[in-house]
Amino acid sequence: MTWMRKLTLALVLATGTMSLAACEQEGPAERAGKAVDDAAGNAGEAIERAGEKIQDETR
Repeated sequence: MTWMRKLTLALVLATGTMSLAACEQEGPAERAGKAVDDAAGNAGEAIERAGEKIQDETR
């Protein structure tokens, strides 16, 4: 392998490693997205419980 190929390989590996390390940190947009997901999940559960109550009362 020539020195140019070795250098290219080293740069590619370093870039890949750095990009994977950056993905581990959670930014404000990701935290907001998780909060929205949690809120939607909680709302869905509340609607489901309400529907079950209505069904129980109409029987």
